Amino acid sequence: MGYFCDSFSMNSQEKYEVVVGLEVHAQLQTRSKLFCGDSIAYGAEPNTQVSPITLGHPGTLPKMNKKAVEFAIKMGLACHCNIQKENYFARKNYFYPDLPKGYQISQHTIPICKNGHVLIQTDDGEKKIRLNRIHMEEDAGKSIHDIEETETCIDLNRAGTPLIEIVTEPDIRSGDEAFAYLTEIRKLVRYLEICDGNMEEGSLRCDANISVRIKGEEKLGTKVEVKNLNSIRNVKKAIEVESERLIELIEKGEPVIQQTRSFDAGNGTTFAIREKEDADDYRYFADPDLAPFNLKDEFIESIKSSIPVLQKERIRRYKEELSLPEYDANLLTEDKTFSDYFEYIIKDTVHYKAAANWMLGPVKTWLNDNNKDISSFPVLPERLAELINMVDAGELSFSVASGVVLQQMLSDNNKGPREIAVEKNLFQQSDANAIEPIIDAVLAKMADKVSAYKKGKKGLLSLFVGEVMKQSKGKADPKLVNKLLLEKLQSS
Repeated sequence: MGYFCDSFSMNSQEKYEVVVGLEVHAQLQTRSKLFCGDSIAYGAEPNTQVSPITLGHPGTLPKMNKKAVEFAIKMGLACHCNIQKENYFARKNYFYPDLPKGYQISQHTIPICKNGHVLIQTDDGEKKIRLNRIHMEEDAGKSIHDIEETETCIDLNRAGTPLIEIVTEPDIRSGDEAFAYLTEIRKLVRYLEICDGNMEEGSLRCDANISVRIKGEEKLGTKVEVKNLNSIRNVKKAIEVESERLIELIEKGEPVIQQTRSFDAGNGTTFAIREKEDADDYRYFADPDLAPFNLKDEFIESIKSSIPVLQKERIRRYKEELSLPEYDANLLTEDKTFSDYFEYIIKDTVHYKAAANWMLGPVKTWLNDNNKDISSFPVLPERLAELINMVDAGELSFSVASGVVLQQMLSDNNKGPREIAVEKNLFQQSDANAIEPIIDAVLAKMADKVSAYKKGKKGLLSLFVGEVMKQSKGKADPKLVNKLLLEKLQSS
């Protein structure tokens, strides 16, 4: 269906309210599957990480993965959920080629985590996105449609991988809010170290339930579900184009059909997969092979005590205790591993702002240029802290430290900054008696510029400083050079 004109779109979108609920599936980073010992490592050859239990052979018995339960509870606690102490697993029956048992083991009426919320930042301030539930289930396998022309290939390595499904209430009102919510969820699972959050690898996946209604109405409109969105940007875009499609249908007097749809990122449109008039009848019943499990208070408390400091708390601490600007605090904490590296640096230096500048400057530049994350940065944090301390002590200029010493450390991480500075004779010259002759020579050589400076062209000071630094091969203390130059220019 084509797009309507801009004026129609603008007037209509002001008239309607978009209502979105999201279902996020997060693969848990356990070593094995939810009910057997098969590995869940990503990237193995197809159908090599399967066993009779994964394949649902007769006579096999599943056994629950305790670590997966811990991870689910950890996410629930981080999202302010109520933890359900009495739990059981159910069989969700449906046929699909990549579901070898013919049913999926999931939680039905009693999820392990109920209610809760996630806070997001919007243009209007902080907003609470309520959660309906977080429940546990096993993943299905993977159908691959682009290998053979006329056949679908099945890889069952993923079948049985432990998942949590995080289900919101219909509180999201735009693609931007969905973007903010998913960004927050991804940060949470990464900070908690329960999921790597890689949507491109399928370890974090999202389905969006979208409807529209006249602003001010209470009743929800007919919803459509857009499934298997594999990036945060695609979720945002799918909500925007699908809500626009629904508004156009209503404005034209055409019915909105409850459907399951997919999003084509190539052309930015959604398309119908199947109609969904009524709720699917999955014929849930308690799994007879898995005993109910009850959670004790001590077990929940032990998990609660293991939750690390999350991003919002780190931001608060960086601002209040380290006196960092909010901008720095936000950037430093966007990624947990990046923030962890900063945490290690400040164990060995009290120059917190300088450490932040190094992280957001030279370190970030190297990571971007090499398309790497901080886990691949070759310099140990304690050695970077030593380099920061040397700059602060005036032993090295920042330009020499970042342009020479750090580069040497990046190519040879066996050497520390002091060893490199000694070998290359890089220590900064802070002796006025040694710097003054260089300044005198520069001013004599640039007499015409000195005359122009005295006539009011004060910007020439940076030219003099640059020339002195050049003549000293970068070893002169820039602060001292500035001071001595001003004294000489004012007195002559």
